[in-house]
Amino acid sequence: MTGLHLPLSHRRASTTASPSRPGARLRSLRGKRAADLVGAALLLAIVAPLFALIAGVVLVTQGRPVFFRQRRIGLGGAHFTMLKFRSMRHDVDGAGIASDHMRVTKVGQFLRATSLDELPNLVNVLRGDMSIIGPRPQLEGLIRNHSDDRHLRRHDVRPGISGLAQVNGRNDLDFRSRFEFDVEYVDACSMRLDAAILVRTLPAVLSRRGSSACTAAPAAASRRAASTASVAVPEAEHRRRPVVI
Repeated sequence: MTGLHLPLSHRRASTTASPSRPGARLRSLRGKRAADLVGAALLLAIVAPLFALIAGVVLVTQGRPVFFRQRRIGLGGAHFTMLKFRSMRHDVDGAGIASDHMRVTKVGQFLRATSLDELPNLVNVLRGDMSIIGPRPQLEGLIRNHSDDRHLRRHDVRPGISGLAQVNGRNDLDFRSRFEFDVEYVDACSMRLDAAILVRTLPAVLSRRGSSACTAAPAAASRRAASTASVAVPEAEHRRRPVVI
């Protein structure tokens, strides 16, 4: 699939992290936040019937709670509670050792495959925890194991529902590749780039490529590997590779 390549010169021109353009950065962040508020409110209004239907199905098939709440790392390294529709049953053996793919329900598999489990993320956007477009928020433990300086720059912007990594493979990517895309997004962050990612998000969701329902076992293996090793992206490699959306 052919993607839109943003050359290095564009990334330098559009970066929001440039200390020489604090005014431009502030205006960009304000515009992005305003777009997030309007977009999230409109999307929630449009999908309200679907939202209620999914909540009812989860309640009937899995019981309470309807929402899955998890502590993630957001803007500036601050903690927030991310909301998703619950897709897993409670621990099947009561010992706390059942793997994720064993606990995912049939309804949960469908929600994950279609990314409908992430609809409650829109509430996080309204709260100011997240943005519609940005790096996906990560678990605190994963952040600790990948806390090099380049990786921490992910937190210069609000985490997003979709982002560069989500339109370039999602969970098919290893952690190294995902974090590299995240840092590139921070460097090239702009309303134009957000719009381009948004356009590519729907086809990526419909294709189900890299959805968590299709990559449960590999993702679990990746999380185990991530718990014992940290990711370091060579600066030279980062400069060579263009942003691809």
